[in-house]
Amino acid sequence: MTILSGLRLRAAALLAGLSLALTGCFMSPGKFTSELAITGPDSFTFRYDGEIFFLGLSKLAQIGAAAEEKFTPETCTNDETFEERECTEEELAKQRADWDAGAEERAAKAREQAKQMAAIMGGIDPSDPKAADELVKLLQRQKGWERVVHKGDGVFDVSFRATGTMGHDFLFPMIEGFPAINPFVQVFLRKGGQVRVNAPGFATQSNDAGGMGAMMGMGSLAGLAALGAQESGDDPEGAALKGIPQMEGTFTIRAAPGMRILANNTDEGPQGGTTTGETLTWTISPRTAQAPTALIAAGGN
Repeated sequence: MTILSGLRLRAAALLAGLSLALTGCFMSPGKFTSELAITGPDSFTFRYDGEIFFLGLSKLAQIGAAAEEKFTPETCTNDETFEERECTEEELAKQRADWDAGAEERAAKAREQAKQMAAIMGGIDPSDPKAADELVKLLQRQKGWERVVHKGDGVFDVSFRATGTMGHDFLFPMIEGFPAINPFVQVFLRKGGQVRVNAPGFATQSNDAGGMGAMMGMGSLAGLAALGAQESGDDPEGAALKGIPQMEGTFTIRAAPGMRILANNTDEGPQGGTTTGETLTWTISPRTAQAPTALIAAGGN
């Protein structure tokens, strides 16, 4: 097995476990455009047009769930050199016996995880063939979701619009019945009329020396999408990784005339001026390792 194939298999197994764990429904952007406009000291508009990938509704999660039900021998190694070797018949028999002994425990765990995932997905069972249609209906009845189309394999094409006052914090996406742990964009209000904007969903996490890096947090799916783009094999795990859409798009912040951008991490800094309002733009790709962030003096209280 090549190093890359090993990474792919480990990635699929890990994500399958994450999709069933009580850590939330993992989501990631695909191709998109998004804009936050701070239109006044107490008003804003936000839009997101493009793809959102839901891990729990993808083939990758289904492959992982199936893998939990299939016996796969563990790798045997030489006690002195720690190099891989073929397992003896006795070792394989012992592994199989241990696997069979844990069958009931695995089944009970799977049933509990399925209940937990349905509970945090607004009552939607990810294993239900109609789960994607149910999610479409759930989003369509929420204000702001103007278009929701399931493209297949957990990828949805959406158009979201929101207009509101700056009297409260703002997160996107917020889905009824879902935990708010995968925000693409966060807007936090500070005293003194300052607005802090973070976009943790528009960045990947750096890989470690082993190529996998930290697999927790919002950036992990985008990182796996980049890994999947490198795959050339036709095995199910590789195909599922390729099914994760590549994160590619732009995120723009517009500040109304008279407001000041106090800090940001764009490459070029604010564009425009005091009479037209300043603009920040980030070009997002699988190579974006740093989440967009900005601090704006919007005025008001």
